[in-house]
Amino acid sequence: MKDIITLLKPRFYSFKGKGFLKNNKGGLFKLFLFGTIGLLFWGGIFAVSLRVLGYFKEIAELGDILAHKLLSMVLLTFFFLLVFSSILTSLSKLYLSRDLPLVHSMPVPSYKVFIARWIESTVDSSWMVIVYTLPVFISYGIIYQTGPLFYFNILMTLLSLSIIASGISAILVITAVNFLPANRIRSIFIFFGLCFFLVLFFTFRFLRPERLVDPEAFATVLVYLKALKTPAPPYLPSTWAFDSMKALLYGNITEGMFQFALSWSFSGVMVFMVIIIAEAIYFKGLSKTRTVQARLFNYRSPNSFFLKSLSRPVRAFTVKEVKTFFRDQTQWSQLFLIAALVVIYIYNFNVLPIEKAPIKTVYFQNLLSFLNMGLAGFVLTAVTARFAYPAVSTEKEGFWLVKSVPIPLKKYLWIKFFIYFLPLLILTEILIVATNILLKVTPFMMGLSITNILFMVPGVVAMGIGFGAAYPDFKLENPAQTVTSFGGLLFMMVCAGYIGAIIVIEAGPVYNLFMAGIKETGLSAFEWIWTIGSFVIVFIINILAIVLPMRFGERKLSKLLI
Repeated sequence: MKDIITLLKPRFYSFKGKGFLKNNKGGLFKLFLFGTIGLLFWGGIFAVSLRVLGYFKEIAELGDILAHKLLSMVLLTFFFLLVFSSILTSLSKLYLSRDLPLVHSMPVPSYKVFIARWIESTVDSSWMVIVYTLPVFISYGIIYQTGPLFYFNILMTLLSLSIIASGISAILVITAVNFLPANRIRSIFIFFGLCFFLVLFFTFRFLRPERLVDPEAFATVLVYLKALKTPAPPYLPSTWAFDSMKALLYGNITEGMFQFALSWSFSGVMVFMVIIIAEAIYFKGLSKTRTVQARLFNYRSPNSFFLKSLSRPVRAFTVKEVKTFFRDQTQWSQLFLIAALVVIYIYNFNVLPIEKAPIKTVYFQNLLSFLNMGLAGFVLTAVTARFAYPAVSTEKEGFWLVKSVPIPLKKYLWIKFFIYFLPLLILTEILIVATNILLKVTPFMMGLSITNILFMVPGVVAMGIGFGAAYPDFKLENPAQTVTSFGGLLFMMVCAGYIGAIIVIEAGPVYNLFMAGIKETGLSAFEWIWTIGSFVIVFIINILAIVLPMRFGERKLSKLLI
């Protein structure tokens, strides 16, 4: 173990070197900010779980059945999330990390390097899942009034499931790499993982779970609840964890400890199996990863009339940006998720029971349309955070080339802006127009929504490019991770405030204009001044949202030393 501990020491030193808690006020602020947000999110999960389980507990006979089924589903989801997360993390840690050639040049057997990296992979892929599922399991202990043994069992059982999931993922990865290059395997896993997620998401949504609150469907629900007593497959590790927790909920210590021991015995078996298989074939697969980046699809350089009309430096940057996007499978594969998002978003409005609302339909439809502008803005922010915000960080260590070319940074950032502006504008306008058609809104509300989005999109995209330029990270292997940094969090908070401010400022004037159109009456002088003033303020905010972030990003990026 001495060699393995030595290989793990750089990981501990990296945390020490970040200086969050020593002579670094900026680091302390970031730690406090992220810690506060994390605690609020954790507390929210805990409060919701406690409320739901408390509600289940009050339902005679059916309450415990629902609580047990929920626990089983949470554990099953937890386990498969760990497996998928571990596959991607194992690929990066075991085969694609840039420091692997240096580590394997040391006088240490390859299987010990593997063990050290596997431990890191297990921790990285499981810690967040464990932390944010703990409130759900703690809620069970509070509602069912269990003792300290139940909470100890939670921690140890989740740790056991993490080891099992990581072991299964490691065996799959080191076996597959011996047949295909690691880069291609990652692309395949990401592609099929996205497809699997979309199938599950569409299946769940098209089942229309909102019908469960419809009293007319209650008889069907009772028939469904009878199926909830069906036991889970006994060969799944999540079933052992469920049986252990369920037994301890009711004080059955013997049964709980048996299932607990069963889970940990299999964890020990997985550890030895992983080490034996890794010692046999790990290094052989590693030698095959030193190949050229593999692509699932070939991409040809665009050669349109629009590109030919641009100056040569601008055209070169534009072509480079498009090529980079399509060559990176982790980028363009997200388009499947975006397409699913559009379909589900529109479908949700299609199945809204508007006719059952207590408000008159004409008012309710247009109220939903107005609020939908804010919701579409938040969707736009999420997509911008995934694509536009990391745009500067995708340059990685080659950013010094950007600074050396005869193009000002201002023009470079505006090129980035226009590349992402048009696709995001089309996406958001499709969401707004399609949902407004389904809601059958008035022409006034349709025109207002389209115009608002037309001015809102450039503001959000400019914030994404500007904050991404102000807080880049050229050292991350996956630039998309920059959105979880301080700059990414700041970008999303500013965007939320920007969208909220526009909705709040327009709410009063829009209501007056809408009611005047319904009642066929005019506006008073004060209402006209209020309306014109509000729209002028919104227009100024939109202009500032475009100009200020771009200047901020340009100024910060120009001071960056590469």
